[in-house]
Amino acid sequence: MARYKKVMLVDDNEIDNLINQEMIRSTNFADEILVFQTGQEALAYLEDNQKSSDLLPEIIFLDINMPVMNGFQFLGLFEELSESVQLTCKIIMLSSSISPKDIDQAASSRYVRKYLNKPLNERYLGAIAI
Repeated sequence: MARYKKVMLVDDNEIDNLINQEMIRSTNFADEILVFQTGQEALAYLEDNQKSSDLLPEIIFLDINMPVMNGFQFLGLFEELSESVQLTCKIIMLSSSISPKDIDQAASSRYVRKYLNKPLNERYLGAIAI
């Protein structure tokens, strides 16, 4: 049995999504993986399903550098979602950025639980206890 029922990947990079999906599957981290290539699509899914907690992901792996809406803009709009979404969905920033500014900004968000460098690996997933 997987550790989590549902997780979400929000990343514009298709290759990163494929690598991360495979790592999540191979480590039996989650039963279901939702993948969105834009923050807007991910937010729309969360908004559409905010009244159905079984459809919400327990963990959102969120990239920072995406076109149109970056990870920090996503966080700003996530704050406007219902309390049930905010309590159910734990956000982990998953980025290739090693910028101290990005790391500090992520750490200052009350919704971000961890900041990990891409790609996911077995050690990262094993250390996630949310």
